[in-house]
Amino acid sequence: MRDVLDAVANGDLSPAEAEVRLAGYATTGAGRFDAARERRRGIPEAVLAEGKTPDEVASMATAALETTGRAVITRADDAHVAAVTDDLPAEATVDRDDRARTLVVRTPAFDPPDLDATVAVVTAGTSDAAAAGEAGVLVRAIGATVDRVDDVGVAHLGRIVDHLGTIRAADVTIVAAGREGALPTVVAGLVDTPVIGLPVSTGYGFGGDGEAALGGMLQSCTALSVVNVDAGFTAGAQAGLIARAVDGARDD
Repeated sequence: MRDVLDAVANGDLSPAEAEVRLAGYATTGAGRFDAARERRRGIPEAVLAEGKTPDEVASMATAALETTGRAVITRADDAHVAAVTDDLPAEATVDRDDRARTLVVRTPAFDPPDLDATVAVVTAGTSDAAAAGEAGVLVRAIGATVDRVDDVGVAHLGRIVDHLGTIRAADVTIVAAGREGALPTVVAGLVDTPVIGLPVSTGYGFGGDGEAALGGMLQSCTALSVVNVDAGFTAGAQAGLIARAVDGARDD
């Protein structure tokens, strides 16, 4: 503790960084940012913008940058993005994915993780791209390579067959599908690596809010894991953890 206090007194450590060293999180007016999550869990802490005001998101993003060198923001609208980017230093790197509603900001000092592992992110249809994109952002944040395979749903099985080489070469696969959610089951029957089903709230009529897709994936006769409806962050985090384990095994 004395070393931390001395570092603050000498100007080598900011109060926010000192709080993280001592408590494991940084306190802001908008809440507590879990700056130690990536070190503890291997998954970067993200700021969920949905349900927060633009100022609250900006406050959390500032805490993230000060304590980890990176801010990962999900479910962000234009107002959230504007609030976060208004006061950024000119040298900060900003990556926005409008479709996935994500924003990733990095300071020049941030050293991104780099894993020797690949995650295939597959969509059944173009309408599934938002949830799949959120998953891909998390996978990249954890350090793995993302290979996208889009619009290969079961209405024409030739499409998925044409891309099996890419999917089979990946270490883990996320499959995003709405409607009846059949594609993850098909993919899981064709590869020898983990498959994570990501049900998406696309479709219409009975079960069109993702419930049919979720139910179908849970009842899959092939072995796969399933996350909640539209839970791209969770799918990406799970795939990223598997990618880290693969990278560690290759290092050994």
